[in-house]
Amino acid sequence: MSQRPLLFVFEGIDGSGKTTISNKVAEAVRAHGIAVRHVRADGRLASDVAENIRQFTRDQINAALDPFSELLLYTARESQQLQEVIRPALERGEVVIADRFLHTAEVLAHDGRGLPLSRIAPILKAARDGIEPALTILIDVDPVIAQARRRADKIARPTVRTSSRKGLSGGGLMERLRLGYLRRAAAQGWLVVDNTAADLDALVAQLTRAILDTRAGTPITRVARSPVPALPRVLDEARGALLAWVEHAAAREPEVAAYLLGGLHGSDVDALRRSLIARAPAVVAAGLRGLDDEASWALRHDLSPRVPAAVARTLGGFVEPPERAWPLRAQLAADAPAEVAESLTGLACDRAWELRELLWRVAPSAVVRSLAGDTTLRARTMRERWLARIGGVEQLADRGHAWTAAASVRGNGDAESWHLRELARPAAPIAALLSLEGVHSERAWAWRRAWILRAPRPVLRTLAGLDHEQAWELRARAGETAKEVLGTIIGMDHPAAWALRTSLADRWPASIVKSLGPLAATDRGRALVERQLARYPDNLALLRHVALLDVGAGLRKAVA
Repeated sequence: MSQRPLLFVFEGIDGSGKTTISNKVAEAVRAHGIAVRHVRADGRLASDVAENIRQFTRDQINAALDPFSELLLYTARESQQLQEVIRPALERGEVVIADRFLHTAEVLAHDGRGLPLSRIAPILKAARDGIEPALTILIDVDPVIAQARRRADKIARPTVRTSSRKGLSGGGLMERLRLGYLRRAAAQGWLVVDNTAADLDALVAQLTRAILDTRAGTPITRVARSPVPALPRVLDEARGALLAWVEHAAAREPEVAAYLLGGLHGSDVDALRRSLIARAPAVVAAGLRGLDDEASWALRHDLSPRVPAAVARTLGGFVEPPERAWPLRAQLAADAPAEVAESLTGLACDRAWELRELLWRVAPSAVVRSLAGDTTLRARTMRERWLARIGGVEQLADRGHAWTAAASVRGNGDAESWHLRELARPAAPIAALLSLEGVHSERAWAWRRAWILRAPRPVLRTLAGLDHEQAWELRARAGETAKEVLGTIIGMDHPAAWALRTSLADRWPASIVKSLGPLAATDRGRALVERQLARYPDNLALLRHVALLDVGAGLRKAVA
């Protein structure tokens, strides 16, 4: 039996589970008495230099990074890993496991950013320096589940770290990357396994065996993908099928299951939520945002002692502020002052101002962030108090302070707000972009045009519901690459909105349904929903959006 030092690479989109799986596989291979070097153990690159490059590329402050520059940085990261960690380990005779390799740089540059392969290939060949993986394993996953994993993890284990720069491109990027990985896997003979609904222990055992067999020179066994629950082709079945899928996922990934229930209500959903409380309390709580039914309020009260911050975050964002939110805010103020303060965003009543003054002592920055959209003297005075408290506008060079300043002027187009926005932009460019929501001056449109291709997601968030010539132009520019375009036309019964739905129906099949909102109850909307379900019966995102429509008995009766 050959005992060769070999490199094994795990690839996949963010949220695929490759980091968790590769670490478990490394441990399992070690259990066979083999020396293993995992070069991204526990999610951190083994080379400090490579990890520093990684942090630079993921930092949103570098949102203006050019795609070719990004390619060079991703390549530099992997080249540093290769020379500093991988090559020495191979020379020592160890089996090396890498969570990502140069395939990631290629897929991101070509499939994600659109750079030509002719420009990419020579760079990657030089960086590879003659080293090739013995086996590349693609951990494939439905992008909906990948996104649910990432978001549920942020809810359950919040950190001060900002979101990744890749997220600025929107959900379409992950779908393009997934297809890019699958194309390379087919062309280059990678081992592909599905982690959408797989048994983790069985998957780890399969991949451990594949590594041992490859090391021994034995052909590996390729296992068929794990079955997942069937999805419906008709509207009446959508909600039941989604809940069946969630039940199927609950035992394996309770946080993901709880996340997929977000925004839904009804006795069947309430029962599922309650079954998940013990294992995913914060994610269950987050899913109550926007819900004003009796069962949701009962859940908020039950969860408040366990996850006060998560519950407090669900108290804002209502079209009509519910009366029953006030006593719960008072109850949570001591344990989650910042979250309670931010739940006051958009509220200008005396009750809100009294609570702001109370919370000012312990959470002044959160209080100031809650002033978005408020240009009154009272709000301006509080912003000035905050600036004096932190040491003046010079302190807006600090990212946290800059983010707060930009958030506090969201929706404001007056000269004072623009001054703060400009001062905040160098340290918090994305917060400054997001603050343009509701601002329609030519200055604001110039910012949007400059960033629509680099950071489409935050730009598009500022266009929600907007019927404006320049808004339609930006939607047209971003529609093929950013499905979030459709989130800006929810409920819009406008010829341009319907034209956009028609042109993108097969590009973003699930987001089309989300864009309907209450229009799903119309004949035209129903026809579009039925068309999408029939055409894309295996699309989990589509299933969830249909369930979230919640357009009532009228739609169900019409379809029956």
